[in-house]
Amino acid sequence: MKNILITGGYGFMGSNFVRYLYQKYPEYRIFNLDLLTYAGNLDNLSDIEESEANLKTADRRYQFIYGDIADDRLLNMIFQRHNFHLVVNFAAETHVDRSIISMTDFIHTNIGGARALIEAVRTYSVPRLVHISTDEIYGSVDSGYSDEDSPLRPSNPYSSSKSAADLIVQSFIRTHKVPALIVRGSNNYGSFQYPEKLIPLAISNILEGRRIPIHGHGEHIRSWLHVIDFCRALDLVIHQAPDFEIYNISGEEKTNLEILRMIAGHLGVDLKEHSEHVGDRPGADTRYAVSADKLKSKLGWRPVHSVENDLSNVVKWYMENQTWWKKIKERREYHDHYEKQSKAQWY
Repeated sequence: MKNILITGGYGFMGSNFVRYLYQKYPEYRIFNLDLLTYAGNLDNLSDIEESEANLKTADRRYQFIYGDIADDRLLNMIFQRHNFHLVVNFAAETHVDRSIISMTDFIHTNIGGARALIEAVRTYSVPRLVHISTDEIYGSVDSGYSDEDSPLRPSNPYSSSKSAADLIVQSFIRTHKVPALIVRGSNNYGSFQYPEKLIPLAISNILEGRRIPIHGHGEHIRSWLHVIDFCRALDLVIHQAPDFEIYNISGEEKTNLEILRMIAGHLGVDLKEHSEHVGDRPGADTRYAVSADKLKSKLGWRPVHSVENDLSNVVKWYMENQTWWKKIKERREYHDHYEKQSKAQWY
């Protein structure tokens, strides 16, 4: 058995990847380190925990560790105990709107956490670290596409904290030869996504009879990538890529309005009757666009999902799992922020 550490494994992307690894690699014992902040949700992996409960202790392959990625003392304890073969760092504050209102948690987790984790990887000679970065560190791209060597031009507190973490990992690669890789993914969509994000927010608001708050004109362009295609790409990077490399993972370019019109169509409603335009984010990025040519040419990755074919299945999942997202929307940490987000109150 190989011990694998996933940080932030109760978030949207992290939980999907934990499930992906658990199902594909029976020789992996997965440890999930998560602080369970507002976006970390125990319900995201309840299926794995239920199946594990029926196994003998010696046969169990999943363990949750509650804790802060920036806690050096905790990291030393678990790294000493478990002799990890691989570490994948999903742990991050990821909501741009929240970073505009307050950056404190973003500095602590995204920057301080990356620093603490890679120092532990170095100290305990872990064979491989994969750090999850984001396409947002390239900033707004008016034309063409950003490749892995393009300059970093973050536009908001969230993307600047992710840029700092990305650079910390790069510096440890160069200075200490830490066997690390970086992946920079575009906007993921799929099941178990926190309902502050555009797609689950739109679906759930329509189902609740609320209007969808659209920032600005809604013509912002994003690269939309199904979370399972992201997991497949990450799997290739982990198991086939040489050390020290960086890979972009991109999806399909669609404006926010195009995505919302598709959702409204799948739900059989008129978007105009279920949405309202509010003020745009300060310093809003108009277009994210990364090239995944390196990932495709070097590792042979190709997406198998498309927005046109698979968004209907995503809509169906949120329709059939209303208890999951309603529980989140009832929490104060969601409600308090939504009141600001929906009215474009940034200060």
